[in-house]
Amino acid sequence: MYPSPLLEKDHAKGNWIGKEDRELLLIYEFMQKGSLANHLFGRGSGIQPLPWDIRLKIAIGAARGLAFLHTSDKQVIHRGFKSSNILLDGSYFAKISDFGLARWGPSASQSHVTIRVMGTYGYVAPEYLATGHLYVKSAVYSFGVVLVEILTSLRVLDTNRPSGKQNLMDWIKPCLSEIIKLKQIMDSRLGGKYPSKAAFHISQLALKCLAAEPRL
Repeated sequence: MYPSPLLEKDHAKGNWIGKEDRELLLIYEFMQKGSLANHLFGRGSGIQPLPWDIRLKIAIGAARGLAFLHTSDKQVIHRGFKSSNILLDGSYFAKISDFGLARWGPSASQSHVTIRVMGTYGYVAPEYLATGHLYVKSAVYSFGVVLVEILTSLRVLDTNRPSGKQNLMDWIKPCLSEIIKLKQIMDSRLGGKYPSKAAFHISQLALKCLAAEPRL
């Protein structure tokens, strides 16, 4: 067994890589708090809503993990970045998991790689979905979707919502651009216990990530 050369020690790392009976094994440490998705969308007596400071900590941790993947000597495009693949340890320290769809980024002479579209609908960048052209910044769109989920605790896709609102990205962008509208879609379980200006800054960041040419 040997440490992974691919992933960062902190926000995007499996602890060890090894081989056994010709199988390549990636072993992660136990993440006591489960996935971000479980905390945002789970319901029941055992699920407590995440307070604002923890949500912010998770968003920053996930961003750092993506930044590492995108700025390494050999860039990595995750292709499966979503709230269920952000795992949390006992201190809510975020780590990106599930690199089964990950691909190396384009070479220095290329802007993108062309590859069969894979990933979870709703998180997949529109340009990749339409053309099969995968850019390093394609994961930035996915990060923007996760930011919106962190603010609202609404799933990106939910067939239980009214027609026209089942795809979160189809209707929520105008609500992110005004602080008054943003308050109407913030997770009610926060009970208003969050700094409205900070939440608005996060919503503006999400809009930049969701733009046709994401700026992050």
